[in-house]
Amino acid sequence: MPMRSTNTEVSARPSRTFGSVSVAMVTPMHPDGSVDIPSARRLARHLVDSGCDALVLNGTTGESPTTHQPEKDELVTAVVAEVGDEAMIIAGAGSNDTAHAVRIAEAAQRTGAHGLLVVSPYYNRPSQEGVYRHIRAIVDAVDLPVMLYDIPGRTGVAIGDETLDRLAEHPRIRAVKDATGNVPQGFERMRRTGLEFYSGDDNLNLAWLTHGASGVVSVVGHVVAGGYAQMVRAIDDGDLRAARDLSAQLAPVCDALMGGGQGAVMAKAALTLQGWLPSATVRSPLVEANDAEIADLRIALTIHALLEDTPR
Repeated sequence: MPMRSTNTEVSARPSRTFGSVSVAMVTPMHPDGSVDIPSARRLARHLVDSGCDALVLNGTTGESPTTHQPEKDELVTAVVAEVGDEAMIIAGAGSNDTAHAVRIAEAAQRTGAHGLLVVSPYYNRPSQEGVYRHIRAIVDAVDLPVMLYDIPGRTGVAIGDETLDRLAEHPRIRAVKDATGNVPQGFERMRRTGLEFYSGDDNLNLAWLTHGASGVVSVVGHVVAGGYAQMVRAIDDGDLRAARDLSAQLAPVCDALMGGGQGAVMAKAALTLQGWLPSATVRSPLVEANDAEIADLRIALTIHALLEDTPR
């Protein structure tokens, strides 16, 4: 196939079971720490209108370790009702207790989720056989497509190559959210397994997309979902120069949200500054952004005109 110009390259679009731009959505909370469902619906609507075609609920950025089953179910139900006919709704089903993770997955299916995000079991550091059995138990309990989440920096245990190859044979395991930081390994795994791969690190979104990833699962997308949607379209059209330019434009915002702070904390701070959340409350052990972090975030958002798109 001929090149369109010296700065572009045409490539086939990858398959996208879980959309192309997914935001790992925060869980809005009232000042007393209770889940704020009306704000969740409003935020979900804003994110979809801004350009994302999928949302991850009850993931780490959604403070899944400190939210409880009735809350998780209510959140999924509400967001599916608000935007479920316009975006893929992916529910986190993560726990280091296999039976608990199965219950979360079953509830997510009952409440209308379209797919699951399943992280490897954290903290107790099982063997690879334990990782495999844990994930299989969750997948086999439901009828939903599954995206695996490999993030050993948080879980303490990676999904090994042989384990991933075994899991890739399961018909409902369709994709991997890769946050390992080992990009060359990820490219090889994508080629070898045939699974869809999604960037789980906003700093590496361009690298993943240019190597054939299906999309991104983003925290920074809370404020620049439209920019990432443009990046995906540029890659699909073979316009690498435009994709690189977009990546460079978004890099300072990415650094402001993810450069040193915790993702859920900084995303809530940004959304509060923009007026999309009435409160930046997080649950302990997380704490809200401090004055210096908020000041730096305000500067970055102002420079990039991201405080002008405030709700009316």
